[in-house]
Amino acid sequence: MINRIFRFTIVLAGIAGLSAGVVSQTPSTASPARVEGGRGVNSQARVQVTVLRMPYVEERNVAELSPGPDALVSGGLLVELERAGALATSPDAVRLTPKQDRQYGAWQRLALANGNLADAVAGTVRDGRLAVGLLANCSSLLGMLGGVQHAGATGRADKVGLVYIDAHGDFNTPETTLSGMLGGMDVAAAAGLCLTRLRVTSKLDPPLPPADMILAGVRDTDPLEQELIDQHKVPRLSVADLRARAGALRTTFAALSARVARIYVHIDMDVLDPAEVPGHSLSVRGGPTSAELGEAVVEMFKDPKVVAIGIASTPTGERDANGRSRKAAYTLIRAAIRGAQAR
Repeated sequence: MINRIFRFTIVLAGIAGLSAGVVSQTPSTASPARVEGGRGVNSQARVQVTVLRMPYVEERNVAELSPGPDALVSGGLLVELERAGALATSPDAVRLTPKQDRQYGAWQRLALANGNLADAVAGTVRDGRLAVGLLANCSSLLGMLGGVQHAGATGRADKVGLVYIDAHGDFNTPETTLSGMLGGMDVAAAAGLCLTRLRVTSKLDPPLPPADMILAGVRDTDPLEQELIDQHKVPRLSVADLRARAGALRTTFAALSARVARIYVHIDMDVLDPAEVPGHSLSVRGGPTSAELGEAVVEMFKDPKVVAIGIASTPTGERDANGRSRKAAYTLIRAAIRGAQAR
């Protein structure tokens, strides 16, 4: 669970609505910046951010906890956010409670950790802060979405949308998967097509209709997975659409925003040009650069309904010896801040 909070910079501010909060850069004794329609009246207003670390992996023959999320924070993320104009906090990483830690089954343990992540995301968004999830892999999609879904004042499930940016569709079920990887089934699970216990324990309930999802940058799917995507008519954006940042991107995103209360943007780092993620085992040729994708992220985060971003499976350590993947992740997170600042 998330315990004590290390505050990089602390300034209290009034919050309006569910968009990312803004606060005056003046000392804490000054009056907070007033917020209207997602825009800070004070031109010096800064976006409030909570960075949430989710290290649970739960894949075969892999350690349960990934060092990746911690490495992104220790590599200087909070300094990057401060320079980008954000006021950032980073609580302790998500952990199972002692009672939960006695549970068995890798997927059950992941689901319990996802539920704890969902609570943290819901509280962050409810407080008017932008939630930034540093995720070991895409299986934590369910926890991020569960938190966004229940982030309203009543805590009840609201209608929410998902923009899923990944080289892969991750729309497999146990009946269609070639690899058997849980990380290739998370979007299908979010849609209610499989793994109901995992989804509900992750606090995503009810599932999202496929019409309230956008698959973006996908260019590698299994044959039966593609059949499911086509069958359920999941809205899609190509790499070219992301690069263009107009036309299809704006139309498709605006249609999603009109249908839902809040939106979560999820990015698997394998969506990028492999040159920026050379240590990623699942990279696919033909992806955008982080700068190109970042500009699309800016456009999305201009919408106050976008309340959270998740960055999944960032290569770290010896898989990112020159720090290029870490820098690419920072570029994408800064892009979310820039978009929120433009509201």
